[in-house]
Amino acid sequence: MEKNIWLDGMMGLIVGDALGNPVQFMERGLIKERAEGPVTGMEAGGAFCTPAGTWTDDSAMALATLVSINEKKTADPEDIMKKFVEWLEKGKYTPSGYAFDIGNTCASAIENFENGSGILDCGIRGEYANGNGALMRILPACLYYYEKGTGDDEAVEGIHIISGLTHNHLRSRMCCGIYYFMVKSILDGLKSQAEPELIGLLQEGIDNGLKFYGRKTENLYELDHLKRLFYLNEFKNIPESGIRSSGYVVHSIEAAIWSLVTTCSYRDGMLRAVNLGDDADSVAAIAGGLAGLYYGYEGIPREWLSVIKRKDWIKGLCQIKI
Repeated sequence: MEKNIWLDGMMGLIVGDALGNPVQFMERGLIKERAEGPVTGMEAGGAFCTPAGTWTDDSAMALATLVSINEKKTADPEDIMKKFVEWLEKGKYTPSGYAFDIGNTCASAIENFENGSGILDCGIRGEYANGNGALMRILPACLYYYEKGTGDDEAVEGIHIISGLTHNHLRSRMCCGIYYFMVKSILDGLKSQAEPELIGLLQEGIDNGLKFYGRKTENLYELDHLKRLFYLNEFKNIPESGIRSSGYVVHSIEAAIWSLVTTCSYRDGMLRAVNLGDDADSVAAIAGGLAGLYYGYEGIPREWLSVIKRKDWIKGLCQIKI
């Protein structure tokens, strides 16, 4: 069967998001101390009292991006932003017809766009615009540029514009760019190697991202924030207590990668991510996109997929041709 990278990646992201939704905002110690113990599968409830298999704003914004790419056959930042407006105001691209769990930076950027700010100016630029709200939704743009076969300069420029629609600080944009390089490394590696190790593919992607951004001195300060990811064979030995899973983009990408390099399956990687607590849904969505690409749709537990809301609609969107 021909590999569908859109289905692999998007379902990986959405299932991770839905798995983490019921325990987001919970401290990891409290998750462990629950009567039911740590998360072992899909649950209902949580801060938003949602049924099992309900995904959040992470997946909704990623799906809005995917719908735009489907319709336009290109990555059109203005159309993507219009889709975000539809999500926020009309509940489109959501599991139940209404938007919930909306980050302040995303909401402010969408308001700026509605008030006439252009696509290069609507995103928030300050130091506090370094949440994970761009990274959690960037996967469809990464897959688009990969499938298009464009050069890295063009791809990263596009990724920066699309990520900057909401989170327009260089640190956030660079995290999205490095995510693109990891996506590219996984997909290239699966084509060229018989049984590549995930940690090696992620390391190659990070190395390529460092080479790309290291060409400009103005990027070096921001790269320093990501220095714990430079050597994954050392990073994987950091204990859980040394990993933070907050909504800060650096914490989120660290927690996502740590969850992947310390496990050997989609299931185990997602359970490790969500049981870190705090911004559990976003960390698992970020990790899930990469894990879905590596382990494939068939590597996602059937019992988790079976409860995902609007699964058939999502699968239809993933039959995309660029």
